Amino acid sequence: MGILDGKRLLVTGVLTESSIAFSAAKLAQEQGATVVLSSFGRQMKITQTIARRLPKPAPVIELDATSEEDLAQLPDRIREHVDGLDGIVHAIAFAPKTALGGNFLETSWEDVATALHVSAYSLKAITVAAKPLLTRGSAVVGLTFDGRFAWPTYDWMGVSKATFESTSRYLAKFLGGDGIRVNVVSAGPLRTTAAKSIPGFETFEDAWPDRAPLGWDNTNTEPAGRAIVALLSDWFPATTGEMVHVDGGLHATGA
Repeated sequence: MGILDGKRLLVTGVLTESSIAFSAAKLAQEQGATVVLSSFGRQMKITQTIARRLPKPAPVIELDATSEEDLAQLPDRIREHVDGLDGIVHAIAFAPKTALGGNFLETSWEDVATALHVSAYSLKAITVAAKPLLTRGSAVVGLTFDGRFAWPTYDWMGVSKATFESTSRYLAKFLGGDGIRVNVVSAGPLRTTAAKSIPGFETFEDAWPDRAPLGWDNTNTEPAGRAIVALLSDWFPATTGEMVHVDGGLHATGA
């Protein structure tokens, strides 16, 4: 028996096998869950290919988190594969290049708005859209990169993550009465597709293994995936509005 036996999950953001979302989906299946993936546009074919590399092939539904039409149709698209949801993994983030890499003071509101919409507001949008399917005791888990700090090169994505984390706390507040938990996992720097798109990401990626008390393998997404699976399970029944760090402990140390 696995800790997710019988649970039905929507996992967003699976694009490559190196993604945290893929690791979470893989581990969730190994722990007994039924997994539905989401993707959109040109990424659909990529996600469909990657979905076949899971322990069990998973269906992929269309979901552009900024599309009101897709959000409105989300429950029906999910119902084509499962009759309800016990959990959601939010692993979606995007910022235009002008919002990253040290351009903080020059970034236009239009590009900032895009980063906030995709990377932060989408947590609320997807959760509310899927709420009719979420059972009491279900869990929403999002991925962040500790938004309490101003990181090198992260710029408006850092602001988006801070907004994302605050959004998770407000969702926890407003959905608690329905028995829905909302938490986030703050992973250390990992060499994912998202990370490669951030100019100068290596400036703090390289220092992390030496500074983290437990060390840090920036190619291993499994620890973050395990934390996500744990939060989706029934082993955290009274935990919500929390940020769980999976970063080798660096968050707890000084300079």
